[in-house]
Amino acid sequence: MTPDYDRARPLRIPDDEWTPFEAATRAMHPKGRSPRTAVVREFIRWYMRRPGAKLPDRPAAGAWSTTEQPAE
Repeated sequence: MTPDYDRARPLRIPDDEWTPFEAATRAMHPKGRSPRTAVVREFIRWYMRRPGAKLPDRPAAGAWSTTEQPAE
């Protein structure tokens, strides 16, 4: 039986990249428990040249595309 979650892996990603990354991934993958994780996994599979793997699709430019984030 496959566990519901894989073991967590720590990644050091600055908040000013990780938080907007979620908005960008939600634009492409609005459903699911963690669209960021799905995109990172797709990238890892592509990077290792796994059979059938492809570079993840990117959303059109949005607020996440700039280094300055809008005030909340």
